Amino acid sequence: MDLVCPLCNGLKNMEVSCMNCGEKMKDGGLVSDYYDNYSPYLPISITGKIDGRPSSECVHLFYCPQCGKDKRIAVEKEIL
Repeated sequence: MDLVCPLCNGLKNMEVSCMNCGEKMKDGGLVSDYYDNYSPYLPISITGKIDGRPSSECVHLFYCPQCGKDKRIAVEKEIL
């Protein structure tokens, strides 16, 4: 059995409201994808170790298209 992120794999959507303006935030993907130019091409098993989170979590960057605020949210991986 594998643990997978429901957001990365399109199994679920998460609605997050901006704490600044109340607008619906958008999922910008994995925080680790923003570390450098090559991060999006590395396996999650490698980039997931960088942020110090448990392997059962996937950290996503949500951003507000209205005011530009962002928020990092740890998403629990699920058994596939």
